[in-house]
Amino acid sequence: MHNFRQLQIWKEGMGIAKATYLLINDMPSVEKFGLISQISRCAVSVPSNIAEGSSRSSNKEFSHFLSIALGSLFELETQILLSVDLGFLVSGNVESLIVKIIQLQKKIATFKKTLI
Repeated sequence: MHNFRQLQIWKEGMGIAKATYLLINDMPSVEKFGLISQISRCAVSVPSNIAEGSSRSSNKEFSHFLSIALGSLFELETQILLSVDLGFLVSGNVESLIVKIIQLQKKIATFKKTLI
């Protein structure tokens, strides 16, 4: 079992979730039940699955939850890029968040390898 609060990937996931929530405040309210809802669920899913997985009794189970968190990160990246393409978000406002998302994708993938 791991203490999720001490995991760097959880801390970074929390940072991405917070940054994402601040970013989507600028999106049009017409997207409240569309992309905004989907983006917020993905962002929260990342640290939540890391935390839930850390409570599991085996590394195999933890790895499964890390896979879900990783999938949520790729989904989040896609939805943010789509929001830029649709003009809901400004490219310059999302660049640093996209960089953080990609970095965390790599860190989670690397961390998963240590659990095998």
